[in-house]
This record gives sequence, structure tokens and C-alpha cells, in this order.
Amino acid sequence: MSEQTEDLNIDLDELDLGSLSQEPQSTNATAQQDMSFIRNIPVNLTLEVASTELMVGDLMNVSLGTVIELDKLSGEAMDVKVNGTLLGHAEVVIVNNKYGLRLVNVVDDNDMLKGLTK
Repeated sequence: MSEQTEDLNIDLDELDLGSLSQEPQSTNATAQQDMSFIRNIPVNLTLEVASTELMVGDLMNVSLGTVIELDKLSGEAMDVKVNGTLLGHAEVVIVNNKYGLRLVNVVDDNDMLKGLTK
């Protein structure tokens, strides 16, 4: 990961931060209204029970009745991912005879950004 990252050096004296505070409040409201289209973009939400890493040879020996040990304990919260990025953890619930999920925690923005750069 560190091989692909480059340092970004910004001279804070060269930034014109004064102009940012002078923008009228209506610009912020307009920007939020213009971003409303983002609510209609589909994403893939996945509830990941657990995972494991296998050698190809072991996978080739899998047959009916084979048990593969996974990396989570029974009862442990499952990973909720949006387009492959960890959003948080959840437990399975039943809603109207269908599976659902109840979020038990949501990762903070910094952790989510780390997941995007992996």
C-alpha cells in the first residue's frame, strides 16, 4: 500500500481560505439540492457472514458434506459492505418472513476511507 501512495505537500500560506468563509449560505443549500440526484444511484449492499483463505488443492478436494471453517465466531456481528467497502456490522433479523439486517455499528469516515485505498 505504501508503494502506491505519494506525499501531498500543500503550503497553507498559499491557500485562499478567506474566500471560503465569504460564500453566502444559499450556495451551501443549492449545492445540497443539486446533489439530491445521488439518492437514485444504485449500490450493492452485501452482508458477509465470514470468509476464509484456502489453497487451490484444498478447494479441489471439496465434496458434498465437506465442512470449511470460517474466520468468525458464532453469534459475532457480520460485515456489511457497500460496493465492497465496509460500512459497518450487523446481525440478521426476520422481517415479514424475509431476512433483514440490523446495524449494530457503522464505521467512521476515516476507517471507511482506509478501506477504499486498500
